[in-house]
Amino acid sequence: MKVGDKVEAFTLDDQDGNSVSLESLLTGPLVMYFYIKAMTPG
Repeated sequence: MKVGDKVEAFTLDDQDGNSVSLESLLTGPLVMYFYIKAMTPG
């Protein structure tokens, strides 16, 4: 991905098991951070 790329709509569970959609987060600026799973190469 590059800065400014658009992503498809998605829904994921939060730390409490509640569903959160990308659309529900689009009320202001949004920063998404992805990191690799622990103990994996990368």
